[in-house]
Amino acid sequence: MKKRKQYCGYITIVGRPNVGKSTLINEIIENEISIISKKKNTTQKNIIGIKTKESHQFIYIDTPGIYFNKRKNIQEKKDNNLKMIKSSILTIFIVDRTIWKIEDEIIFNKIKKNKIPIICVINKIDIIPNKSILLPHINFLSRKINPIEIIPVSAKKRENILLLEKKIYPYLPKNNHIFPKKCITTNSLFFSISEIIRQQLMFFLRDELPSITTVEIESLEEKVKKILYIRAIIYVKYERQKKIIIGQKGEGVKKISMLSRFKIEKKMNMKVHLVIWVKKKN
Repeated sequence: MKKRKQYCGYITIVGRPNVGKSTLINEIIENEISIISKKKNTTQKNIIGIKTKESHQFIYIDTPGIYFNKRKNIQEKKDNNLKMIKSSILTIFIVDRTIWKIEDEIIFNKIKKNKIPIICVINKIDIIPNKSILLPHINFLSRKINPIEIIPVSAKKRENILLLEKKIYPYLPKNNHIFPKKCITTNSLFFSISEIIRQQLMFFLRDELPSITTVEIESLEEKVKKILYIRAIIYVKYERQKKIIIGQKGEGVKKISMLSRFKIEKKMNMKVHLVIWVKKKN
């Protein structure tokens, strides 16, 4: 029996903070693999999402938002994320509605040097009251970026998500699939759970949350059938930040633990016993 040809490639998603990169990858993969928050620096590491459709395997890389210092220079550690583009067959460059900022300009100037095809995605079109302003902006982006496609989408409402996928198909090269058919992410269970806790931290504390907060899963085991025991540590930089998270009489960390537990139970489809500690990182 003749082996069916397979197609596979990496697609990098880039854009400035809060343009909707994580929402987009979640909707494409049809699973919440990247946490979402209005707070900047939500995505701290590259998130890989995998979608296999028969002979085609799409591997999406959700990069952390590219950040700038006060002089509008890309911060060095974030600049490293742009290197992911070099191994990609396509770049999805997301912009926010009809807004073009100096940060968009700088990111575009960086990614165009790789000479990799760009699909420009205009996100959040659901909150543009007057759609007639889209056409002039599309013309502007066409001249500015010269992308292979410009696709207005609403990642939040799944508008034009299937169209975006359809446009990517022809660019996937002939390659054997890298991941099993049912694999949707390379995220480990430890990482996924730590991200759920971090998401609830951001939801509960909002602007009070220190941006340098990290979450580490110290232990995770199923001691009793269908009960998952998790011990997690929230690390902060300063002692005063511990007080913000713990809250008065420990109410803050209790609330975060409860919200996290509910979401982990839903994801894992089992009971969860979650203990969270807050520590200052040495």
